Amino acid sequence: MSKHNIHIPMMTIADDETELVPIITQEEEEDQNTDHLPLILPILPLRNTVLFPGVVIPITVGRDKSIRLIKDAYKGDKLIGVVSQKDVGTEDPGFNDLNRMGCIAIILRTLQMPDGNTTIIIQGKKRFS
Repeated sequence: MSKHNIHIPMMTIADDETELVPIITQEEEEDQNTDHLPLILPILPLRNTVLFPGVVIPITVGRDKSIRLIKDAYKGDKLIGVVSQKDVGTEDPGFNDLNRMGCIAIILRTLQMPDGNTTIIIQGKKRFS
């Protein structure tokens, strides 16, 4: 058996000229860290995705109902409940089509993509059932 040298590039360290663009402002982060959570949340069903507390992910939102939910939540406190679907093929999931455990998420940003899709960046805050 022959041995091969594998070169793995090292990550470059940011220097003084590197500009970092924060996803959220300091004020938004402080607002998020409050423990005030509503008793009732709009629920966003996700296909092929599970959100965990502390994780930041982009989600492409395609269903008309989901787009309305996101727009309404973004105008308010920006909190939603995110729950994965049991069957990804279900186009209009009902209560029994969703898993019972989910994650409260805050909408950090909404983006209108050039192709017309809506993408949101969400951060998981706390599990719920």
